[in-house]
Amino acid sequence: EVQLVESGGGLVQPGGSLRLSCAASGFTFGSYDMSWVRQAPGKGPEWVSSINSGGGITYYVDSVEGRFTISRDNAKNTLYLQMNSLKPEDTAVYYCARGRVGVLSSRRYWGQGTQVTVSS
Repeated sequence: EVQLVESGGGLVQPGGSLRLSCAASGFTFGSYDMSWVRQAPGKGPEWVSSINSGGGITYYVDSVEGRFTISRDNAKNTLYLQMNSLKPEDTAVYYCARGRVGVLSSRRYWGQGTQVTVSS
């Protein structure tokens, strides 16, 4: 059974930083591209970032480029999202997802999410 468990969310002031983690199990983590998706209150899900299976290629939505960094440790079966210079508009539930292309089409391989709130 595929399991993805996010952690690291919380309340942070604008300009602050958080590091999200996603522990993966139930599949060969190192064989899959992985992504982060977020959903703000009252809005649909938004793709944030992806990383290829080997960790050498990364992708970002324009709104987080230069502020967020996605990474992975295949030995630990863990995906990360380092978020710096956080803005109120980054407030959302952040989900770890298996895959890259079509990751928004189904929640089947998403975790349960972790809340990130950016507010003073």
